Amino acid sequence: MHLAYPAVLSALLFCTGLYGVLARRNAILVLMSVELMLNAVNLNLVAFDVWLSRTARDTLHSGQALTLFTIAIAAAEIGIGLAIVLAVYRNRGTSDIDRLRDSAEGHETDGTDPDTPDPDTPEAEKTEATA
Repeated sequence: MHLAYPAVLSALLFCTGLYGVLARRNAILVLMSVELMLNAVNLNLVAFDVWLSRTARDTLHSGQALTLFTIAIAAAEIGIGLAIVLAVYRNRGTSDIDRLRDSAEGHETDGTDPDTPDPDTPEAEKTEATA
Protein backbone atom coordinates (compact mmCIF):
# COMPACT_ATOMS: atom_id res chain seq x y z
CA MET A 1 0.00 0.00 0.00
CA HIS A 2 1.23 3.47 -0.83
CA LEU A 3 1.99 6.00 1.91
CA ALA A 4 -0.46 8.54 0.48
CA TYR A 5 -3.58 6.57 1.45
CA PRO A 6 -3.06 6.56 5.23
CA ALA A 7 -1.68 10.10 5.10
CA VAL A 8 -4.81 11.41 3.35
CA LEU A 9 -7.07 9.45 5.71
CA SER A 10 -5.14 10.84 8.67
CA ALA A 11 -5.46 14.39 7.35
CA LEU A 12 -9.22 13.93 6.91
CA LEU A 13 -9.59 12.53 10.44
CA PHE A 14 -7.53 15.37 11.89
CA CYS A 15 -9.54 18.03 10.04
CA THR A 16 -12.80 16.42 11.20
CA GLY A 17 -11.56 16.47 14.79
CA LEU A 18 -10.39 20.07 14.47
CA TYR A 19 -13.81 21.08 13.17
CA GLY A 20 -15.42 19.28 16.09
CA VAL A 21 -13.23 21.12 18.61
CA LEU A 22 -13.91 24.52 17.06
CA ALA A 23 -17.63 24.14 16.30
CA ARG A 24 -19.06 22.06 19.14
CA ARG A 25 -20.35 23.52 22.38
CA ASN A 26 -20.82 20.33 24.37
CA ALA A 27 -17.74 19.42 26.42
CA ILE A 28 -18.11 15.68 25.81
CA LEU A 29 -18.22 16.18 22.04
CA VAL A 30 -15.10 18.34 22.28
CA LEU A 31 -13.33 15.53 24.14
CA MET A 32 -14.42 13.07 21.45
CA SER A 33 -13.05 15.39 18.77
CA VAL A 34 -9.71 15.59 20.56
CA GLU A 35 -9.62 11.79 20.61
CA LEU A 36 -10.28 11.77 16.87
CA MET A 37 -7.34 14.11 16.34
CA LEU A 38 -5.07 11.90 18.47
CA ASN A 39 -6.12 8.83 16.48
CA ALA A 40 -5.22 10.64 13.26
CA VAL A 41 -1.76 11.29 14.67
CA ASN A 42 -1.48 7.62 15.68
CA LEU A 43 -2.37 6.53 12.15
CA ASN A 44 0.33 8.80 10.76
CA LEU A 45 2.91 7.48 13.22
CA VAL A 46 2.24 3.85 12.34
CA ALA A 47 2.07 4.51 8.59
CA PHE A 48 5.39 6.34 8.53
CA ASP A 49 6.97 3.73 10.78
CA VAL A 50 5.99 0.97 8.36
CA TRP A 51 7.19 3.03 5.42
CA LEU A 52 10.56 3.70 7.05
CA SER A 53 10.98 0.08 8.15
CA ARG A 54 10.88 -1.02 4.50
CA THR A 55 13.99 1.00 3.74
CA ALA A 56 16.00 -0.07 6.80
CA ARG A 57 15.57 -3.61 8.10
CA ASP A 58 17.18 -2.94 11.49
CA THR A 59 14.70 -0.45 12.91
CA LEU A 60 13.35 -0.05 16.39
CA HIS A 61 9.74 0.66 15.30
CA SER A 62 9.75 3.88 17.28
CA GLY A 63 6.53 5.08 15.59
CA GLN A 64 4.60 2.13 16.98
CA ALA A 65 6.12 2.61 20.44
CA LEU A 66 5.21 6.29 20.36
CA THR A 67 1.68 5.31 19.32
CA LEU A 68 1.35 3.16 22.44
CA PHE A 69 2.39 6.13 24.60
CA THR A 70 -0.12 8.35 22.79
CA ILE A 71 -2.90 5.81 23.38
CA ALA A 72 -2.03 5.69 27.10
CA ILE A 73 -2.03 9.48 27.36
CA ALA A 74 -5.35 9.67 25.47
CA ALA A 75 -6.92 7.17 27.86
CA ALA A 76 -5.77 9.20 30.86
CA GLU A 77 -6.98 12.42 29.24
CA ILE A 78 -10.43 10.98 28.63
CA GLY A 79 -10.67 9.62 32.17
CA ILE A 80 -9.70 12.90 33.79
CA GLY A 81 -11.66 14.98 31.28
CA LEU A 82 -14.87 13.03 31.79
CA ALA A 83 -14.48 13.24 35.55
CA ILE A 84 -14.13 17.03 35.32
CA VAL A 85 -17.09 17.33 32.94
CA LEU A 86 -19.29 15.20 35.21
CA ALA A 87 -18.32 17.23 38.28
CA VAL A 88 -19.08 20.48 36.46
CA TYR A 89 -22.39 19.07 35.22
CA ARG A 90 -23.40 18.09 38.75
CA ASN A 91 -22.54 21.53 40.11
CA ARG A 92 -23.85 23.74 37.31
CA GLY A 93 -26.44 21.57 35.57
CA THR A 94 -24.98 21.99 32.07
CA SER A 95 -21.98 20.92 30.04
CA ASP A 96 -22.35 23.71 27.47
CA ILE A 97 -18.97 25.40 27.11
CA ASP A 98 -20.38 28.87 26.40
CA ARG A 99 -22.62 28.84 29.47
CA LEU A 100 -19.79 27.65 31.68
CA ARG A 101 -17.51 30.41 30.42
CA ASP A 102 -20.22 33.07 30.95
CA SER A 103 -20.92 31.91 34.49
CA ALA A 104 -17.22 31.86 35.34
CA GLU A 105 -16.71 35.44 34.13
CA GLY A 106 -19.58 36.87 36.16
CA HIS A 107 -22.49 39.02 35.13
CA GLU A 108 -21.34 42.48 36.13
CA THR A 109 -20.11 44.45 33.15
CA ASP A 110 -19.20 47.82 34.66
CA GLY A 111 -16.64 46.49 37.14
CA THR A 112 -18.58 47.46 40.29
CA ASP A 113 -18.99 45.20 43.26
CA PRO A 114 -22.54 43.76 43.30
CA ASP A 115 -22.58 43.61 47.14
CA THR A 116 -22.14 47.36 47.69
CA PRO A 117 -25.33 49.40 47.22
CA ASP A 118 -25.50 52.04 44.51
CA PRO A 119 -25.56 55.52 46.09
CA ASP A 120 -28.30 56.66 43.70
CA THR A 121 -30.85 54.09 44.86
CA PRO A 122 -33.34 54.77 47.70
CA GLU A 123 -32.07 51.69 49.59
CA ALA A 124 -28.63 53.26 49.93
CA GLU A 125 -30.17 56.46 51.32
CA LYS A 126 -32.05 54.42 53.94
CA THR A 127 -28.89 52.66 55.08
CA GLU A 128 -26.99 55.97 55.30
CA ALA A 129 -29.81 57.59 57.33
CA THR A 130 -29.83 54.76 59.87
CA ALA A 131 -26.06 54.74 60.26
